Amino acid sequence: MDFAARVERIEPSATVAISNKASELEAEGVDVVDLSVGDIVDFDTPENVKQAAKDALDAGHTGYTPSNGIPALKSAIVDKLHADGLEQYDTENIVVTPGGKQGLFEVVQTLVDDGDEVALIDPAWVSYEAMVKVADGSLTRVDTAQYDFQLEPALDDLAEAVSDDTEILVVNSPGNPHGAVYSDEALEGVRDIAVEHDVTVISDEIYKEITYDGVEPTSIGSLEGMEDRTITLNGFSKAYAMTGWRLGYYAADEDIVDQAGKIHGHSVTCAVNFVQHAGVEALENTDEAVEEMRSAFEDRRDMLVDLFAEHGKDVPTPEGAFYLMLPVADDDVAWAEEAIETAHVATVPGSAFGTPGWVRLAYANSEDRLREGVERLAEHDLL
Repeated sequence: MDFAARVERIEPSATVAISNKASELEAEGVDVVDLSVGDIVDFDTPENVKQAAKDALDAGHTGYTPSNGIPALKSAIVDKLHADGLEQYDTENIVVTPGGKQGLFEVVQTLVDDGDEVALIDPAWVSYEAMVKVADGSLTRVDTAQYDFQLEPALDDLAEAVSDDTEILVVNSPGNPHGAVYSDEALEGVRDIAVEHDVTVISDEIYKEITYDGVEPTSIGSLEGMEDRTITLNGFSKAYAMTGWRLGYYAADEDIVDQAGKIHGHSVTCAVNFVQHAGVEALENTDEAVEEMRSAFEDRRDMLVDLFAEHGKDVPTPEGAFYLMLPVADDDVAWAEEAIETAHVATVPGSAFGTPGWVRLAYANSEDRLREGVERLAEHDLL
C-alpha cells in the first residue's frame, strides 16, 4: 500500500513509544519505574471538577456544542488570560479544543505551508517537529543545552537562526522537556527578533501554573508589540490533573480563528460538551488543589536534584513543569534502552527533543517511586 508522504515524513512519538515499552514489560510482570510520560500519576482530578462533569451529564449536556466552545468556558478562559496580562483576547478570539495538542495541530496546519520555516528552541517537545513536517514545513533549531536550557544567553544564536524567511517561532515556557522558565529579558529579546522579521510566535503555556521558587512566568503575548503576533495555547491536562479529559484552547487574532475554524470544524467539530463544563469549574474553583499539586512537584524536584548530586550528577534545576534533564552518555538512545531493559526505569532520550546526550525524567510520580528509580539507575552503573 502506498502511504501519504506526510505520514512517512514523521516518526512515532518517542514519549509514547517508551511508555508503550514500559507497559509491555509491566504486562510481563516486570516492575517498571515509568518516568517517561508526562502524565500525573498520583494526583486525581479535583473532586469538584469531576462533580461538575457529573452534574453536566445529569443536566443533559451530551450533545454538540458551538464549534469553538460553550460561552461559559470561553468567558472563563478570557478571564484567566486577562489575569495573565493578555488583555487583547476576548471570547471571539478563543477556540476550545479536545486537548492542547489538537489546538497546536490546528494552528500549524493553518499557518504553515509547503517549505515555510518554523524556528524551534531546543530541547523542544517532540510533537512540534512532527506537526511541522506533517504540514510540509521546514525547521531551524537553536540549542540551549549549553546554557543550562536558559534562553537569554542563547538570544544571539536565535537572532542568527531567525530571518525574514521564518514564519513561526515556537516558545514553550515553562518548558517541556527542560522545565526552564524564560526570563522577561529573554522574552523581550524574542519580541525584538519577531518584530524585526515579522514572525508569528506560538506561545505554548500548558505548564504556566506549575512553577517553583516564587518564579512568575510572563506570557510573551503581554509584551508591547506582541499583542497581534502571538498565538497563546494552553489546556487543562497539567495544572488540573486532567490529562485524560482532553481539553485545551488557543487564543489568537480573529482572522486566524476564522481560518483555523475550518480545520477544527471538519476534524473534531467541538470538544466534549460535559468536559467543557468541567473546564469552567477547573478555571474558577481549583486554586487550592493546583497549589497542593504544585507544592508536591517542587518537593520532588528538590529531592531529585539532591539525589543526583549525591551520585555525582549535577543537573540544571527546573523552574517549572515537572521534568528534569539528566546528562548521560553521548548515545542517549542506547542509554535509555539500557535503563529500561536492565534497571527497568523508563526515560525519554534527549535526541527526541533535539538534544542528544541527555534524557528526560518526568517527576509527576510519588517520591518513593522517584527514589526507587534513581537507586536502580545507580545500582546498574547508569549514573
